[in-house]
Amino acid sequence: MTQKSDSASAPARKGRWRRPDKYLCATCGEEQLFCWSCPCGFMICSHCMEENFWGMTCNGIVWTCPDCGDTRGFGNQ
Repeated sequence: MTQKSDSASAPARKGRWRRPDKYLCATCGEEQLFCWSCPCGFMICSHCMEENFWGMTCNGIVWTCPDCGDTRGFGNQ
């Protein structure tokens, strides 16, 4: 048995992580080039994250999503 592999007709694989089509900050409501994101859908831009840093993290390594309570890394560890 031989299988013909045609990459043009095969659907593209989607990885576990996908970049969203657009970043919309839940705090300021503006579309941004980048937002810190949680899988639940919460997004916060870097400016709003800096303003609310005191309430989003206690150690500067992870931040807690205010919508679902999950902890997400800043990518610095």
